[in-house]
Amino acid sequence: MEARHPWDLTPAEAVRVQERLRFEVVAEDRLGPVRHVAGIDIGFEEGGRVTRAAVALLRFPELDLVESVIARLPTRFPYVPGLLSFREAPAALEAFSRLRTRCDLVLYDGQGIAHPRRFGIASHIGVLADVPAIGVAKSRLVGEYGALPQERGAWVPLRDRGETIGAVLRTRAGVRPLFVSVGHRVSLETAIVWVMACVTCFRLPETTRQAHRLASGERP
Repeated sequence: MEARHPWDLTPAEAVRVQERLRFEVVAEDRLGPVRHVAGIDIGFEEGGRVTRAAVALLRFPELDLVESVIARLPTRFPYVPGLLSFREAPAALEAFSRLRTRCDLVLYDGQGIAHPRRFGIASHIGVLADVPAIGVAKSRLVGEYGALPQERGAWVPLRDRGETIGAVLRTRAGVRPLFVSVGHRVSLETAIVWVMACVTCFRLPETTRQAHRLASGERP
């Protein structure tokens, strides 16, 4: 995987990288047949000194686990809201690069373009790995939205400064929504369809659930 920028950056330098790379995000459908979909999640060890990245690769549409990879790297970037990809992405990309099976789509437990600079970690991973990617976050980073119906599959636009930056999606009736946004090479409408296709009987898509289990230290 080609290095597009160094990771040893100051926060100000990291912001400049985001502002440069965000123009490479493709917010339209450029993905082929999806036979394998991956979830990526991050945990930390040794008091935050080690970043633990987990990738769970699932067969689609069966959503059974095909392959899992864990990578550990020293944590080199401080916790700065809006710059979490510089803390998490090196380990995530390392884990992703170790997959033996081709991944056709990534659902990342984080933001895509629903980010102050329109370049969250799902977009960062998507651009650097040149893979279709969707941000599926459990909480909102930026933006406003209206009343959301309670039924499963309901969604409303997430908007910021007059721009639709994502969708607030109810994956289960009556439960807290998820915040879905374009990562790379997937339109928002298609992203919503894929998230719902990866949801079974839980709030989170199976990709995220499996990756979270690995990142939290559970056995697959």
